[in-house]
Amino acid sequence: MQGTSYNVQEIGIAEEVDVMSELIDNRKHRQETLKGIIRDIHAGADPDDIKRRFAELLDQVGPSEISAIEQALIDEGLPIEEVQSLCDVHVRVFRESLDKQQVASGIPTEESHPVTWFKDENQMISGIVQGLKDLVTKISELPAGTDITADLAEWRKRHTELGIVDAHYARKENILFPYLEKNGIAGPPSVMWGIHDQIRAALKEIGQLIMGAEKTANPRLNRAIADQVIPTLNQITEMIYKEENILFPMCMETLTADEWKEIGKQLRDPEMATYKAPQASKSEAGAPAGLVNLEVGALTPEQINLVLTHLPVDVTYVDENDEVKYFSLGKERIFQRTPAVIGRKVQNCHPPTSVHVVEQIVSDFKSGKRDRADFWIQSQGKFILIQYFAVRDRQGNYKGVLEVTQNAAWVRSLEGEKRIYDEDK
Repeated sequence: MQGTSYNVQEIGIAEEVDVMSELIDNRKHRQETLKGIIRDIHAGADPDDIKRRFAELLDQVGPSEISAIEQALIDEGLPIEEVQSLCDVHVRVFRESLDKQQVASGIPTEESHPVTWFKDENQMISGIVQGLKDLVTKISELPAGTDITADLAEWRKRHTELGIVDAHYARKENILFPYLEKNGIAGPPSVMWGIHDQIRAALKEIGQLIMGAEKTANPRLNRAIADQVIPTLNQITEMIYKEENILFPMCMETLTADEWKEIGKQLRDPEMATYKAPQASKSEAGAPAGLVNLEVGALTPEQINLVLTHLPVDVTYVDENDEVKYFSLGKERIFQRTPAVIGRKVQNCHPPTSVHVVEQIVSDFKSGKRDRADFWIQSQGKFILIQYFAVRDRQGNYKGVLEVTQNAAWVRSLEGEKRIYDEDK
């Protein structure tokens, strides 16, 4: 059917139905063929051989179709980790087609568009990466024993600048990906997120390498540069290619103008974006559903209470008039309170020997002199951390005090790292 066009005015209804059915069947066949290509890659087929065999078909594949294929394969049970491990090979197979379509990709040029924001960051990252490549290549080519103290200092400085990579990835993960997921595209973002974490881990290791490096050029450092540093920098560059040739064009085809506006607000200030729940519906009994709109999300009063009572801390809120308005009833209470304290002046909730401290804290919070106060005591075998936080609205107006109390003894005992879930704990 390729290259054939149809004029629906020249054919009858029955013929039109047949034509549409055939086009649908061909589209399904095309999708299955492309999925088969990726399955062959995962089975070990030579990517260059695949490119030769399916050149005409691959030449027509666009960013959204690549993502759709990966999503379909993941939905059919292909592990995300396996897709992630061969993501670069996928791009290699489709790269020529992506390069040809880049000019007509529909990427916006307006400075205010979120994609422009991401591309500007990519340009900064590219500059840092290229500078680092030049620097470490220079170091690796120096004769053994050469003093590299100044080069190491410059390397540490430029490596620190790569902190923008982590921030850039976090913005994708926390702002852009959720909108793709709302549109049914969850697999490809998960694959990309996994690669983000690989790069983050590699950058952390490189940072440790730099800090522990000898002050003179040596073969061990040269091997690390060749086997670890350059590949990681190349991986960052490849991620930029994936973003600008697959992710962003796919987003432009998928997301609405309103969604881009929301994304833009969150890029400028994550706290500016607010979620408003739908209008509360009526239950069968005629009572409101009772959703409470929060700045981000919407919960029922029951859910709010469950969240607060399941926090591993005691929470007490005192309003701007110094009246106790709320305290949580968690499982492990530090200080006992009764409902009788609700509405009571906070000054009256403390013994005379410490009330002056409470008054000073409240006074400093109201004046803006301070925003928090921390205390800790040893009592009944517990290390009790007591923290007071000034509560202010968006305009900075004082709205009260939040007291948070917890037994922090277990925190003090932590050592090293724990990265694996322990089912026995």
